[in-house]
Amino acid sequence: MTLTDDELAKVLEHLKYLPPAKLASAQADAKLEELSLSDALVQHDYLSEDEVGKVMAFHYQLPYVSLTSVNIADPLLRLIPEQVASQFQTVPFKITDNSMHIATNNPTATDLFGMLAKKAGAADYKVSFATEAGIAAALHLYKQQLQGVFDALLAQSKRNATEPIAKLVDKLFEYAYDARASDLHIEPLREKTVVRFRIDGVLHDEVFFPKKIHDQIVSRLKVLARLRTDEHLSAQDGRLHVTLGSEQLTVRVSIVPNVMGEKVVMRLLAKHSRQFSLTDLGMSDSDLKQVRTGFARPFGMILSTGPTGSGKTTSMYAILKILNTRERNIATIEDPVEYELDGINQIQVNAKTNLTFSEGLRSLLRQDPDVLFVGEIRDQDTASIAVNAAMTGHLVLSTMHTNDAVTTLPRLVDMQIEPFLAASTVNVIVAQRLVRKICSHCKSSLELKRTSKGWLGDAAQAAVLNALNPVVIDKHFGKKASVRVYRGTGCSACHDTGYQGRIGIFEVLEVTPKLAQLISARADTDSLLAQAVADGMETMLDDGLEKVLSGETTLLEILRVTEV
Repeated sequence: MTLTDDELAKVLEHLKYLPPAKLASAQADAKLEELSLSDALVQHDYLSEDEVGKVMAFHYQLPYVSLTSVNIADPLLRLIPEQVASQFQTVPFKITDNSMHIATNNPTATDLFGMLAKKAGAADYKVSFATEAGIAAALHLYKQQLQGVFDALLAQSKRNATEPIAKLVDKLFEYAYDARASDLHIEPLREKTVVRFRIDGVLHDEVFFPKKIHDQIVSRLKVLARLRTDEHLSAQDGRLHVTLGSEQLTVRVSIVPNVMGEKVVMRLLAKHSRQFSLTDLGMSDSDLKQVRTGFARPFGMILSTGPTGSGKTTSMYAILKILNTRERNIATIEDPVEYELDGINQIQVNAKTNLTFSEGLRSLLRQDPDVLFVGEIRDQDTASIAVNAAMTGHLVLSTMHTNDAVTTLPRLVDMQIEPFLAASTVNVIVAQRLVRKICSHCKSSLELKRTSKGWLGDAAQAAVLNALNPVVIDKHFGKKASVRVYRGTGCSACHDTGYQGRIGIFEVLEVTPKLAQLISARADTDSLLAQAVADGMETMLDDGLEKVLSGETTLLEILRVTEV
């Protein structure tokens, strides 16, 4: 960015965007971790990406544009080559009233702005400021369809056989990363092989290639992951590292033989990419307040619960980033270590050396820790050590697999934790699910009407309302005769799914004195839930319906991840 750290700090002081103490803390974090001030502000949850962008836009006396929510027409994008757009951090994003609207992270490139307007036949241009992340999102739109790229590489390999497989594998990683895929599947079929990306929790067929090169691609991946290339009948697990520009990816590789050949599944983990802050996760203000109260205490437990892939670890990392100061000794025991956090001591579970969660946690307690993160509490031994650590002056963060916040407490008791210990050590329990966000590029609204026969309108979304408890509907929608909801119609930006990106729905249970009494008395889950709601807890369903009304997701997504 063209704005220096000192200039950014002066603008923040002028706008009084942050209290002086927090700004000083952010500057110290930036210096310690060798980050720009803007990166430190977002990574440590002082400000959101958009808030930083708006501050910088104010400095340049320009309007701010969030390119992640703008649909850029392909002909407009092609006015400037991708290499030039990347070099000057500039893209045109719309034309209105014969004016070219240009988004830039480099406001001094006025010659380029004039050239773009002239090329488009516009009378003049208007410049808006965009963050580096926003520009990067727009640059992803330059990517061709992966199938076309594969076909071109295969055609080229027939003429020149120099490293075609290596190029194909490199392109797979590049496109998977650009598509925000969490997993990449290479699956052999009877006559061909299909590559699938898991995007926003859903698998999509991306490309097909001839079965005859399947073994070559698998062998290439085995070499990169240092696995045995001569073993085809046993499962193998490994990892490899990929460099994509300034991003370092760690890729977990799992290869399993099936009747059609060897299937490969890879999990993509960005080592240094900017992770979500607490404000980005989707928590309501009231939930955020309770979570912040929980980790502000110097001891106790904060638990994140939900099924696999519900974002539990991301939530814990967001808290760890805030707690990560030089005054604290923070250590983690994880399986696997998904993201590297500078300044935090992270340990990888290793069953071969008996470095389990429980053994690792025992060792960490002898390392004078202030904060401990246990990747998962999955057995009685780990639960007992974690609770004892929380009782003896440590703040313990961990995850568990339970359906909701309330059932976490009986689960601890099932692990032989005395109820009074669970009641006195647990500060906050965060239960969560991930729902897909409506694509901002093809978002549209529709009206559901209440009639004597039930809700009518869009059949799929009306069916969800008809299945809900009337008390829940009245709580969120009142007695309105109609409700406006939203959906995505499908476009190239969202793979015609109508969704792009994900957001969390949460329920945050704070252990209040009344709730602690019920836990100690071994009350059933219904009583615990009633007391938690009376104390102000909103259920995941409540949170989800609020996000439906605000246009972030659909009723169908809420139905998919919650028990209605």
